[in-house]
Amino acid sequence: MFCLSSSPILCHKPSPMPSDSDLQILRSAIRDVVDFPKPGIVFKDITPVLADAKLFRLAIDCFAEATRAAGAEKVVGIDARGFLFGAAVAYQLGLGFVPIRKKGKLPYKTQSAAYTLEYGEAVVEMHVDAVQPGEKVVLIDDLLATGGTAAAAIKLIELMGAKLVEAQFLIELDFLQGRVNLPADRVRAFLHF
Repeated sequence: MFCLSSSPILCHKPSPMPSDSDLQILRSAIRDVVDFPKPGIVFKDITPVLADAKLFRLAIDCFAEATRAAGAEKVVGIDARGFLFGAAVAYQLGLGFVPIRKKGKLPYKTQSAAYTLEYGEAVVEMHVDAVQPGEKVVLIDDLLATGGTAAAAIKLIELMGAKLVEAQFLIELDFLQGRVNLPADRVRAFLHF
């Protein structure tokens, strides 16, 4: 049990890794939204998972148990849905949390990494002092599609000298083969579509 004080509110008993049936329940809650954000796209909407307390806890438990098993010392989350899961996991495990944000959103000195989109280029940033050399980190985001954003985030982690122990995603869109753009032996997705 992880406790910060004698208060039961600040204590959390670790949960076992969710079962296949738990993962199926999570999977069935993911809603398809056709033609969002543009025609031809089928968007995987995680808001039903976030809105249901039991499902949200189940998703956090997936990430938390995998993060604990990976031996992470810090959690890094990608803007913006990676913040929802990553911050909760960091809190549950008593670890620090680091945001990777879109360019221009962080207030202190940053390192940046660019990645290609189908319509141009985007840039993500991380504070230069957010992770330490040799620190073991887990990267968390909601979805792995083409892998561009995650690859840029991993580049930032490695530029700072930290060690990526695992990149974790609630959902992986297997048909987009985003995993090939990442260190495949350190990628984990809980739900596959």
